[in-house]
Amino acid sequence: MGVVRPGTMVHTAPGYSLKILHVIPSVAPRYGGPSRAVVEMCHALIGQGVDTLIATTDADGSGRLDVEIGRAVSYKNVPTIFFPRQWSEAFKYSRPLARWLHQSVEGFDVVHIHAVFSHACLAAATACREKGVPYIVRPLGSLDPWSLKQKRLKKILFWHLGVKRMLDGAAAIHYTTDAEREAAERSVSAGRGVVVPLGIEEQFMNEVAEGSENKSRDPSAKSPYVLVLSRLHQKKGLELLLPAFLSVVKQAEFAGWKLVLVGEGESKYVESLKRLVHSCGGNGNVVFAGWLDGAQRSDALREASLLALTSYQENFGLCAVEAMACGVPVMLSPHVNLSDDVRKAGAGWVSELNTAALQRTLAESLRDQKELTRRGALGKELVRQRFTWDAVAKTLTDLYVSIAANGKKQSEYRSA
Repeated sequence: MGVVRPGTMVHTAPGYSLKILHVIPSVAPRYGGPSRAVVEMCHALIGQGVDTLIATTDADGSGRLDVEIGRAVSYKNVPTIFFPRQWSEAFKYSRPLARWLHQSVEGFDVVHIHAVFSHACLAAATACREKGVPYIVRPLGSLDPWSLKQKRLKKILFWHLGVKRMLDGAAAIHYTTDAEREAAERSVSAGRGVVVPLGIEEQFMNEVAEGSENKSRDPSAKSPYVLVLSRLHQKKGLELLLPAFLSVVKQAEFAGWKLVLVGEGESKYVESLKRLVHSCGGNGNVVFAGWLDGAQRSDALREASLLALTSYQENFGLCAVEAMACGVPVMLSPHVNLSDDVRKAGAGWVSELNTAALQRTLAESLRDQKELTRRGALGKELVRQRFTWDAVAKTLTDLYVSIAANGKKQSEYRSA
């Protein structure tokens, strides 16, 4: 298939259009990158002329999103249909969603399933197999060996109850990096892997350009800071990053630096992090900013000197791409699957995940403003070359067309 221009209709055959359903357990912002990425992905696909719908639940932590249930509505400018989460925050069980999927999947050419160990995903895969509709699974890093070890017994149970059948029946498994694909294929022997990265919206890039003139790169002008922009969760390695940073700022040359954590997490875990900071005597150097959105979030990114993502496992790391789009270099652990791209591009630093190594890397990076600026510029160029939603949407469209053409539904395309 040739290049598809933004805003044009994608055709699988003369007079016919492509219709794609995306299924994800939740799109609430509190769930981090996956929720945000699926909305932006679908927005980009709509820009390519692909008829797109998200099916999900109203789950929002212990609460619920304030959305209409059971009817397609516009959610952040993307057609979305919500169903009630009936029980289990982890599994997000929704019988109404499963029933709708069973009744409705035949109306789509391809179903794109985001996540694995969740009721919505298992229900979507089951409905697709029963109705003969091809589907793609994006596992969100859940097939990585580190992830599979977390809550291992529960995942073994789910594996035998339906996850294995879900993966075996998929037309493709969508990974966002080569490293994610390689790790998953080693751990579960899954085939049919395709690598399509995530992206940055053009609007975000434009906002970055407009706001860049107000950005100060002179640490003497204001308190410079390292930014953490993610869910505050055990997988993020914060118990190692915090002591490393607080050790560095005890040195006179770094005394003015701050570590700003933008994000939310379970209250007990967040309190444990605050106690750790207090025990290290760093209350004045660490800021727990909570959840920020919109202009506040963009400003936090633009004004940062370095973004830190020191996870034990990260299948992509969308916040790192956002930081690089702002000209902010990144410090990643080697377990962030973007780390190879960052290392090759010279767009930041990759540090082993232990306190001593993080301390050395922080000291190296924070003392050299020119190097921070240089690596930030290289990161910005990397994003423009590889990580825009326009390019990603074109690649996904080609993938959908190929799968639809080879699927059991190929003779039943809908009229445009």
